[in-house]
Amino acid sequence: MTWTVVVPLKPLSRAKSRLDGGVPEGWRPDLALAFAQDTVAAALACHAVAGVVVVTDDPRAGRELSALGARVLPDVPRPPADGLNAALAHGARAVRAGRPDAAVAALGADLPALRPAELGRVLGAAAEAGRAFLADAAGIGTTLLAAGPAAELAPAFGGASRARHRASGARELELPGVECVRQDVDTVQDLRAALRLGVGPHTSALLAARCPLPAEVPGPVR
Repeated sequence: MTWTVVVPLKPLSRAKSRLDGGVPEGWRPDLALAFAQDTVAAALACHAVAGVVVVTDDPRAGRELSALGARVLPDVPRPPADGLNAALAHGARAVRAGRPDAAVAALGADLPALRPAELGRVLGAAAEAGRAFLADAAGIGTTLLAAGPAAELAPAFGGASRARHRASGARELELPGVECVRQDVDTVQDLRAALRLGVGPHTSALLAARCPLPAEVPGPVR
């Protein structure tokens, strides 16, 4: 089974707001874009992924992620409170409008340590479950939600989404050795954890050029 991965990305000016105060002023939009670039590039390189759809209204992000090979889908007009889950549902509907039997996976845009092989392992396990999710490194949220051809995505991301996805009937995937798929980045502490795993070339190059965390910046992992 191959998957279409849907990645939501809010406007860069508003993305990753919890990094404020932890990184120099003005760097946050560039970091958010670098995280998304490494996430999308790793997903596109995964053998289990047929394509990536990015849902965003940010022109700069749209250009950069399209250049990597993603399909960029403008967000739909709606109240801001609808947020992340509405964007994911919109992306899933767009994918299945053309292919009703498509397997769809929602993936956060803030996984700079993501690696194709580990993502492939997670998606392989999800293929056996119908609808499944992977908890984040903190064990509270969700980094990936997958719905096979016969299942609705029904995303419930945000905050304590691990409990909500479990309560919705999705199977929790408990796999060893996939920390790079669990390690999203909301805080500077998360970023340091991702750096220890080894981040992708966009994040690595950005941090190496600006050096906010000079002792923690390894070379790119891909």
